[in-house]
Amino acid sequence: MIGFILADLRRLWAGSLVVVLLVALATALGVAVTLQERALRLGSARAADKFDLVIGAPGSETQLVLSSIFLQPSPLPLMEGTVLPRLLADPRVASAAPVGFGDSFGGYAVVGTSTGLLAELEQLAEGRAFAALGEAVAGAAVDLPLGYTVKPTHGLAELGGHAHTELAYRIVGRLKPTGTAWDRAILVPMQAVWALHGMEAAEHDDADDHAHNEAASGVEADHPHIDADAALDENWSKATPGLPAILVKPKSIADAYKLRQDYRSNSTLAVFPGEVLTNLYATLGDAKRVLVGVTTGAQVLVAAAILLVTILHVGQRRRQIGALRAFGAPRTAVFVIVWSELFALIAAGVLSGFALGFGAAKFIAGYLSGESGVAMPVMFAAGDGFLVSAILVFAAILAVLPAMIAYRQSPAAALRA
Repeated sequence: MIGFILADLRRLWAGSLVVVLLVALATALGVAVTLQERALRLGSARAADKFDLVIGAPGSETQLVLSSIFLQPSPLPLMEGTVLPRLLADPRVASAAPVGFGDSFGGYAVVGTSTGLLAELEQLAEGRAFAALGEAVAGAAVDLPLGYTVKPTHGLAELGGHAHTELAYRIVGRLKPTGTAWDRAILVPMQAVWALHGMEAAEHDDADDHAHNEAASGVEADHPHIDADAALDENWSKATPGLPAILVKPKSIADAYKLRQDYRSNSTLAVFPGEVLTNLYATLGDAKRVLVGVTTGAQVLVAAAILLVTILHVGQRRRQIGALRAFGAPRTAVFVIVWSELFALIAAGVLSGFALGFGAAKFIAGYLSGESGVAMPVMFAAGDGFLVSAILVFAAILAVLPAMIAYRQSPAAALRA
């Protein structure tokens, strides 16, 4: 019987191929949506796990996390620079590192920070940490060699940003891969970012306020050439210019919650990146339900089309079925042959669809990871096995109707048709 089924499928290979492709494409759409959404969740969650607490100026929590953790280009309001030395002096804080944005080079974000953050991210894969204003450390995915000179651009070059002429950075080290957006960042001393944007730690409050306003609005102040060989002074206890964000590592979970409570005020905003992402996932969940609804609708339409085509196909094979019955084939054999052929085609389409959907999700995740630097793992979960089983059970039930039509056909009537 198996040989007869295989021979029948080979004889009707064109129609069989169409059925397999329809099922595969409908299945692949749903699988790709599910896997890609899962990869986005896992990748972003793992990226945020490296940063316990983010403190910035009052504003959008989501934008604060997207800018400081995922390095999405967007202007953030500045908080008072005195927050940093206050955090460093707090016994509940294990480490606190400033971060400053606004510059880029070759599509990579140039981020101002401290040597403390370099140690928090990962150990260096090669070279050393920056020790002068004109030195930089490249992320693992930055395709620039050690010793390369980086001339930063204010903002994005494609959006009309202008190049800084006061200072050029030389790459002296490279971080190990972190699986975060920081792999595609060029890390430079925070003091150099302040100097480039007219935010020196001046002793005159009026000068500081003027510089803060210029930096917040994206306006550059006039500067003489900056000494690239000037040694870093990371004594943050003195007057500090305004900051868009500070990445904080508390000493304990209890300290983290206390710090978040203490720094949620009229002048600062403290957030847990994971908590903000959870709220963001809830919003994305609505979009996912829409996509799942669309893919489910497509699968139902494909199932209905396959069922209709199969029923018509059974009608066209009445003489063949009648001949089988006339040569002594029992009703159950006819039922099994028709059912097995349809089930085999749908099962082949489903399994091919899972493979095709996995490949599509891997391609999309790879592209997004290359653009953002965030590693997005595409993987099947235990629940996916149940999904495959459920789809195959549905396919088995779907194949019953045309098989029953063939089962009920009279041999004499079929031969007269």
